[in-house]
Amino acid sequence: MTPETLCPPAREAQEFTEARAAVDRLCALYAEATGFLTARFAAALRGDIPDRRVRAFYPEIRLTTTTHARIDSRLSFGHVPDPGTYAATITRPDLFRGYLEQQLALLLENHGVPVVVGPSDMPMPVHFAVAAGEGPGVPQEGAAEFPLRDLFDVPDLGVINDNIVNGTWTGEGARPLAPFTAPRVDYSLARLAHYTATDPRHFQNYVLFTNYQFYVSEFEAFARRALADPSSGYTAFVSTGDAVITAPDAVLPAPARLPQMPAYHLKRADGSGITLVNIGVGPSNAKTATDHVAVLRPHAWVMVGHCAGLRNSQSLGDFVLAHAYLREDRVLDADLPAWVPIPALAEIQIALQEAVAAETRLDGFDLKRIMRTGTVASVDNRNWELREQPGPIQRLSQSRAVALDMESATIAANGFRFRVPYGTLLCVSDKPLQGELKLPGMASDFYRSQVARHLMIGIRAMESLRRMPLERIHSRKLRSFEETAFL
Repeated sequence: MTPETLCPPAREAQEFTEARAAVDRLCALYAEATGFLTARFAAALRGDIPDRRVRAFYPEIRLTTTTHARIDSRLSFGHVPDPGTYAATITRPDLFRGYLEQQLALLLENHGVPVVVGPSDMPMPVHFAVAAGEGPGVPQEGAAEFPLRDLFDVPDLGVINDNIVNGTWTGEGARPLAPFTAPRVDYSLARLAHYTATDPRHFQNYVLFTNYQFYVSEFEAFARRALADPSSGYTAFVSTGDAVITAPDAVLPAPARLPQMPAYHLKRADGSGITLVNIGVGPSNAKTATDHVAVLRPHAWVMVGHCAGLRNSQSLGDFVLAHAYLREDRVLDADLPAWVPIPALAEIQIALQEAVAAETRLDGFDLKRIMRTGTVASVDNRNWELREQPGPIQRLSQSRAVALDMESATIAANGFRFRVPYGTLLCVSDKPLQGELKLPGMASDFYRSQVARHLMIGIRAMESLRRMPLERIHSRKLRSFEETAFL
């Protein structure tokens, strides 16, 4: 920093051998930085304009190890790959406390060296500092009586990127300790609040994505039943606009308008509840939602939506458990080339299949009456069936696809890219190749009979995954040659 820069008091980095104490220090540094920026910015809006740049820095975790000694490699996370210095800038340690304590405890146990917590050299944009507090929002450029960028740091796309998770990071100095930088996390937290109309603190560790609003009323109905049962472990239901109920008969206010991707959260005290996000239709929405949910480091996400059945042997209402994906969605090609395989994850597949069996009371060979396992194709053209038919149909047949939608491959591919365990269970709502189109009358009958069952299967699967040891869900199948220590 220079004399021309107004900053909080300089703080020395401190060593810690206990995870909770390290996170306490992160919280203190973060609160000091955001409080400083928020106070100075509010004063500037009132007319007390500073005569020099105002700057504060994100806190940082740093670890240095000098030994090649082997650690317990059964876990795919919680350790660094080689000797060296590793660092991560941190935001919202209050929101990520449980995650940070877990990851730091593993590092301390596996490497036997302290972690160092102190200010980083990454400036904190005033927009993100203000968003974390109770102060006034940042007005648009030109609305304030001073040139914002002359006095405060603003979001910098040079550091808000996915280079770490994409495997393209080539920076100098300390190697990445976490999959995202603090500004990247802050950016997504702001986007989540905007797109879902709920505060990111409500998101749970098990996320269901759907492409139809019809699932929402069934999710709320299940949530109310769960809140009526003290043994369920669920403590609250959160709807759009951060409307919270804790009693089964409580009234939820109707939102003035639905956001682009409304989210609903059935909460548990430890964050292990279920979030449902209606991403709407299309791969762009699917990518947008998962790009931002990923920074919350959920333990699993699963797509439960509707699809076109491609086989004459299928019936409306049948289920499709994806074990492979034909990626014709295009939106991830720049981040994850189409030649990268997206494998099925056994833990998720088993949980979904067992949930179908429990909900339908079918098992073994009988389960094939109502569920197919196979390739799901995701396309970027909603009216694909109107194109000249030989090309698309030939590719679908060659890929052995059994179903087609616009979101599932995107969600699975982004799960693979972000190291978030993923899965897909779809329900056949039309069969365009056989002339069974999705028409209004058919849709109403179909939705009434199938949505509740389909959603319950997704919920059962998530509850099964919640009971599974974390190391089984987050396996090495999603980890590349050199991975960040943080999950």
